[in-house]
Amino acid sequence: MSEFRKAKKSIEVTPGESVRILRELQELSQNELAKLAGMPQSTISAIENDRISLGVERSKNLARALGCHPAVLVFPGWDIAVESAA
Repeated sequence: MSEFRKAKKSIEVTPGESVRILRELQELSQNELAKLAGMPQSTISAIENDRISLGVERSKNLARALGCHPAVLVFPGWDIAVESAA
């Protein structure tokens, strides 16, 4: 498998941007996501605009509402080093 190269990250995504991207991909408004996550729409807006941090409880609630793992929201730019099998 030496002919394959690991893809390089081309953009940086903040946790707030990852929430917005996932929300928009699911065609949800901020109001709809707020209802699903049990938080005010103003909080969704503040998270998406990086005015407040996501935090553990918010990330759990948003992940449930968006159908993803909380790590997808909290660590959107995480780069996992994959070691090849010997």
